[in-house]
Amino acid sequence: MDHRAELADFLRARRDAVTPEQVGLPRGQSRRRTPGLRREEVAMLAGVSITWYTWLEQGRRINASPDVLSAIGRALRLDDAGIEHLLALAQPSAAPIEAPREAPTALVRLIESMEPAPAYVLGPRWEFLAWNAAQARLYPRINELEGLECNLLWVLFADQATRELIVDWDIHARQALAEFRAGTSSLRGDPDLAELVGRLTDVSPEFAAWWPEHDVAQFETRLRRFRHPGAGLLTFEYQQLAPVEWPGLLVTCQLPVPGDDSAERLAVRHYLV
Repeated sequence: MDHRAELADFLRARRDAVTPEQVGLPRGQSRRRTPGLRREEVAMLAGVSITWYTWLEQGRRINASPDVLSAIGRALRLDDAGIEHLLALAQPSAAPIEAPREAPTALVRLIESMEPAPAYVLGPRWEFLAWNAAQARLYPRINELEGLECNLLWVLFADQATRELIVDWDIHARQALAEFRAGTSSLRGDPDLAELVGRLTDVSPEFAAWWPEHDVAQFETRLRRFRHPGAGLLTFEYQQLAPVEWPGLLVTCQLPVPGDDSAERLAVRHYLV
């Protein structure tokens, strides 16, 4: 998809998600054809002409400065991650950062040193490149994954075992999807990413419904709870690191919470089953 068309889709989706009341505008008495803001309302809030904004939403070949795009982002109540994504969509896709196809040995040693905390290394499309023994105890199916399905987003949306494992799955899945979209902006047009999105759209009703909403978010440290069949209810702090030497990769660790024994219970789980 041309970057202008992607920008247009994003603007329409985010405009539909904002109500007049959220930006201090009256809803009015006439029936509204859109669930969110009208184009003229966004244009007024951003200080641009309705014609120019309409052309932008139509994907026409017009130039938009970062300042004007940021004003539109603020009118649409985008946070920093949303505005950064908006600015990225306004530019043609750059060459993606080259990333290793396999986890560097230094990162493998890093996640192994994190035991008994579950940890793994992700590639640019969130493919699993490596994981430690604790992660395999938390989610044993990770050892069986192959090809496109060896991917965190695939596991979240297409694997029933993951839905049963993660407490409040829908909340965490939506947050992860928003982080994934923001984190893969540089891969627009990538055939492997397009295949992943296409297959998830076919197999997951939730993904098919949420992906067109164009939510984006920066990563946030948070607690995640797991309903583990052997170790019981587990709680970890979800944390993510971006190695400077390999900017296309991510190291994700589920840290023990002070005063909680989840990591210890998971560590002995293999003796109990």
